Amino acid sequence: MFALFDDAGKFLAGRVMSEADASLQVELDSGKRVKVKAANVLLKFEQPAPAALLTEARALADEIDLDLAWEFAPEGEFGFADLARDYFDAKAGVVQQAAALFRLYDAPHYFRRAGKGQFKKAPEETVKAALLGIERKRQQALQIEAWAKDLAAGTCPQPIQDQIYKILFKPDKNGPEYKAVVEASKQSHKAPLDLLQAAGAITSPYQFHWKRFLFENFPKGTGFPALTAPEIKDELPLSPARAFSIDDSQTTEIDDALSVQGLGSGTVVFGVHIAAPGLAITPDSPVDKVARERLSTVYMPGWKITMLPDEVVQTYTLIEGRDCPAVSIYFTMDEASFEIRARETRLERVHIAANLRHDKLDGIVTDATLAGDAPADYAFAPELAFSWRLARHLKAQREVVRGKPETFNRPDYNFRLAGERTEPPVGDETVEISVRARGSALDLIVAEAMILANSAWGGWLAELGLPGIYRSQASLAPGIKVRMGVKALPHAGMGVASYTWASSPLRRYVDLVNQWQIIAAARHGKTAALVAPFKPKDAQLFSIISAFESAYTAYNGFQNGIERFWTLRHLAQNGTTELTATVMKEGLVRADELPLVFKALGCENLPRGSHVKVRITGLDEMTLDVHATLAERLDEPLPTDAPAEGDDDELEAAAAPIALAIDLNDGDGEAAPAAAAT
Repeated sequence: MFALFDDAGKFLAGRVMSEADASLQVELDSGKRVKVKAANVLLKFEQPAPAALLTEARALADEIDLDLAWEFAPEGEFGFADLARDYFDAKAGVVQQAAALFRLYDAPHYFRRAGKGQFKKAPEETVKAALLGIERKRQQALQIEAWAKDLAAGTCPQPIQDQIYKILFKPDKNGPEYKAVVEASKQSHKAPLDLLQAAGAITSPYQFHWKRFLFENFPKGTGFPALTAPEIKDELPLSPARAFSIDDSQTTEIDDALSVQGLGSGTVVFGVHIAAPGLAITPDSPVDKVARERLSTVYMPGWKITMLPDEVVQTYTLIEGRDCPAVSIYFTMDEASFEIRARETRLERVHIAANLRHDKLDGIVTDATLAGDAPADYAFAPELAFSWRLARHLKAQREVVRGKPETFNRPDYNFRLAGERTEPPVGDETVEISVRARGSALDLIVAEAMILANSAWGGWLAELGLPGIYRSQASLAPGIKVRMGVKALPHAGMGVASYTWASSPLRRYVDLVNQWQIIAAARHGKTAALVAPFKPKDAQLFSIISAFESAYTAYNGFQNGIERFWTLRHLAQNGTTELTATVMKEGLVRADELPLVFKALGCENLPRGSHVKVRITGLDEMTLDVHATLAERLDEPLPTDAPAEGDDDELEAAAAPIALAIDLNDGDGEAAPAAAAT
């Protein structure tokens, strides 16, 4: 005797070797013997053989018309043998009964399982809905197949084009567009990115990087909702100071300005004046919600995405010729020794006498003119000379605390794209890259002034028991990173006891948050903790820090990547095939005259500091990779300064191509203190 039984949803058949009340011993065709519960046995038969039964029943089951079977089936519960007799004939044999069982079991949208070999008709509405779903899946499968063929043939269907960045970076693996790309990749034996490029879905490397960034960070676009800049209602006194700012010509968000009063008297009042949007913008207001969502301005060659709308920025920016609301901190000091005798924070209006532009003055305002060794034919010459001497003094003091001098061995680079624009670059513009030495006189003045103000405000907030957002670094030991937190901890890299970011409230959200706290301190003094927007242990501050760090990392990563793109474009536009460079480590080299770190074959075993000429063998603007080989050694290894803290990590990041976070496997197959201060 043979038996057909259900083994966890799989139908098997074999010879019955022994039988008890509750179970049977069954031998399968493979020779394996299994114990089967009597409740799982659905048919007992003498012939045909088990293997033949299964084969014949499966073939016959495929021929059963489900619509007709559904019509024949009774309204209540019924067994598969009952349906076989109604569908085939009254003498339906074991093969027909097994076929009915298999067909019923495989059609849950027509028949619901109701127990051992028992079924019940699904309602007509359920059947219709299920059939519609099956048809949709069939049509979708056909569509996926058609799209995959188009992609493999070099044409990108519009639905895939519309979702290209979602498919590549945040895919819905059940989506037909994604499945089509997976299938086409398999058919064409091409990597997904290569496939999509060949199909015309990605026409411009620049647009690829730009739109990917927007997709990941600005999915709703970069436009602003309709916003009105709130008015500053405070009656602010007018400061007697005449302030000047120092920024690049492209800067529209002028956050900070300086003033010097009392020159020649022996006592000088040095002022740092910060734009005061915090006097008007309040937490949870419409403007604040926009700023908190963006968290920072995004910079890139030829364009920027501002944290606040331009009309809001222009309301509070420190533009020359206006009496601008400001949060000012004044340091009263000895003119000769720079000993600080008093400091005071004021909420006031300050007359901005000039917006100085360092790109127009770097070659004019020099160490020689500031020291009096050359004529100083420019505005605010005495004030700048004092500010420069003060900056050098402050830097020397910080270096004593820091334990070693700050070095600026590498230059900064300016990127300029040809032409004026009111829209983002398209990626084919001519790019000029110029060198600007780090630590120039004007840079030093601004950097040290901001460090002075930010560290003073950080300490003041802590004295009053007010929380703020701080940047700290426990030591200069390798691997010790700069961290953000709510405690006033030392910043070893800066050489200061505490350090906030509060000098760029138009460009960074944490600066705006800190400005609110400083305003509360200026208004209420020792009782400020009772009325400040953020109280001690306020969970919102931790949330802001987390969101800001995430956004700031993404924005900086994009800026570095897009500057690398323009550097590669510069090489291509100028037909550059060779570069001189300095070996850093493990084959990494740094170009001497461009902001470019890359691996060069043949440099792996050269000592750090070796000067080499490398040959460019290929550029990939999609991955931002540079292919190069050693051409010749130019000198013996030169002594090099020890790398700055975290420098090796920065080297690796700078040399690495952009990570394309593409997952098409569907289961089938702190900057230098001067820079940080500003």
